[in-house]
Amino acid sequence: MTPDLGRLTQVMPRPSAPAHAPDWNAAEATLNTTLPADYKELISTYGGGFVDGLLLLLEPGCANDVYDQLKISAECEEANEALWQYEDRPTEMEQEGNRLVCWATTDNGDCLYWLVRPGDSADSRPVLINDESGQEWERYDMTVTRFLTAVLDGEVRSRILWDKFPSDPHEFRPARGM
Repeated sequence: MTPDLGRLTQVMPRPSAPAHAPDWNAAEATLNTTLPADYKELISTYGGGFVDGLLLLLEPGCANDVYDQLKISAECEEANEALWQYEDRPTEMEQEGNRLVCWATTDNGDCLYWLVRPGDSADSRPVLINDESGQEWERYDMTVTRFLTAVLDGEVRSRILWDKFPSDPHEFRPARGM
């Protein structure tokens, strides 16, 4: 277990039943990218689910399609392309070949992504958050697990995520139980 995941399990209790490991090869083929190792470990530990009544942690191929990373990421990519015909792209998307892969959403309509650049290392991708209007963006140069831990323990405070997030105590509801 990585130190960041170990710290996250201290901040947010993990489910009592072990998570089902997705078919990572199929997920990466569908998303046309390698997924970060910390995300794979996070999903293998927690699975997809609902964090503190706001954040939907997505899992590739989740049986509950609200939490299916493959489905949601494709929908977000399509919506962004349509939006960017009329609105400005974030500066990170101005470089040819860059793309966004969604790993979480909120029930307010915000999306959390990795910025995927040609030839990058999956384990060094920044987290980008986009508000529900599509106009406001935040960037965090850290892994998903590090970002979640930092948000849940109050080290990082997003202007986009709901001001009542995170809750105390922290709660994780597995998608497979919903």
